[in-house]
Amino acid sequence: MAVKRFGPVGIIDIGSNSVRFVAYGGSERVPSTLFNEKIMAALGRGVARDGRLDVNAMAKTLEALARFRQLAREMKLKKLHTVATAAVRDAQNGKAFLKQVADIGLKPRLLSGTEEAELSGLGVVSAIPDAKGIVADLGGGSLELIGIARGAVGAGISLPIGVLRIGADPRREELSGAIRAGVKGSRLKDAAKDTGLYLVGGSFRALALLDMKTQGHPLPIVHNHQIDPTRLPDLRAILKTLDIDELKRLTGISSARIPTLPAAVTVLEAMIETLGPRRVVVSAFGLREGLLYGDLEEAIKAEDPLLAAALEVGDRLGRFGDHGAALHQWMDPLFPDEAPELRRYRLAACLLGDIAWNAHPDYRAERAVDLAIHGNWVGIDAHGRAVLGRALCSAFGGDGGFSPELMTLLRPGENERVSSWGRAIRLAQRLSGGTEALLRKTRITLEPGKIVLSLPQKHHELYADTVDRRLHGLARALGRVADVRFT
Repeated sequence: MAVKRFGPVGIIDIGSNSVRFVAYGGSERVPSTLFNEKIMAALGRGVARDGRLDVNAMAKTLEALARFRQLAREMKLKKLHTVATAAVRDAQNGKAFLKQVADIGLKPRLLSGTEEAELSGLGVVSAIPDAKGIVADLGGGSLELIGIARGAVGAGISLPIGVLRIGADPRREELSGAIRAGVKGSRLKDAAKDTGLYLVGGSFRALALLDMKTQGHPLPIVHNHQIDPTRLPDLRAILKTLDIDELKRLTGISSARIPTLPAAVTVLEAMIETLGPRRVVVSAFGLREGLLYGDLEEAIKAEDPLLAAALEVGDRLGRFGDHGAALHQWMDPLFPDEAPELRRYRLAACLLGDIAWNAHPDYRAERAVDLAIHGNWVGIDAHGRAVLGRALCSAFGGDGGFSPELMTLLRPGENERVSSWGRAIRLAQRLSGGTEALLRKTRITLEPGKIVLSLPQKHHELYADTVDRRLHGLARALGRVADVRFT
């Protein structure tokens, strides 16, 4: 497996509510965020009020854009995209504002509503390749809807429904009617029925974080979080009961974002009522990631996003180059008939099997678990993160230190299985010194009641006491006895 790095590249996103600059690098398939800064300029508030961008909001935005341009130049970005969306698109003075943006030295691209929908859809596809249904991107000035299935996007629409445009207390019946009219006569009308509604945008991400925090979720990472529609009345009540300072302290959501959340709840209720999805899923990837994904070659688009990211991180943090695929293949005989989902997670764990070697020996397991559960992963949910964390905890010798809260995310029987993955990784790394060439000279298999490690006679020195202890520990975990053979 080859690692191809890209970047750094940057995107300036001039939205209706926020203006954000993000620099990306790392893996082409799943870019890592190198820098991320936003201001809440609320450009769309003036458009909602009188059809024009507010003078103060424009000044605040232009000041931030000048800073972003200087930062981008010093970062030596290979490419810088600057895009503007609904507020600038709909404002009477939008063209004049874009001229001011260009005078700073940027090259702004004004997205149409359908382009905005397409890029948001591509962002979700890049992070959740098997997504099927409708992507809904809620911004300050508009709501974009687009169908997705089989890794592709359909035709999208843009509706004048944004959290700044509709106010803090919109009527759900009016929003439902507007959505119903917008999708009438199109494939979108039935695209989410009994499938998925995928939520994009800062207000929806904040709503997901509120949902997770107020339920005491052990791993409140919003990507791939499913919001239960029956929770929406509770979330509305929480937003009504707690003041902004309390909500900020509880969730970490910015005080500028919190006032938009009651409207986001109403928009979501209207979409669920109108579109009839079976599940509601939040995506951390949206328009910006879709812009990058759209530029990729088809072969790179087809890569598994979790495995691509794990390969890049494992190669960068490992000692002697990537050998995760070889490690996965080496231990395959120990886990026959493994479900495809678990087999995929096991490969990801193997790709990450050497990421904490440079931490203090007493804290390597802790470091590995932190990277596994909090890493920049997509194509994975909280359960999958817990699986990776548990496996790598064992791989770095931390069997007794895995969080009981994270353990609740594992399914029955998984703790024993995935900790055995970690023990196998730990054995392989000790046996081979973390090198692929030596690992490939050995093999490990199952026989009735036994786990058998085979080595060539000429390499018998590889079998030291430390290897023996790890082999016997793995055998006990699998309910077998250890056997060593020199061939």
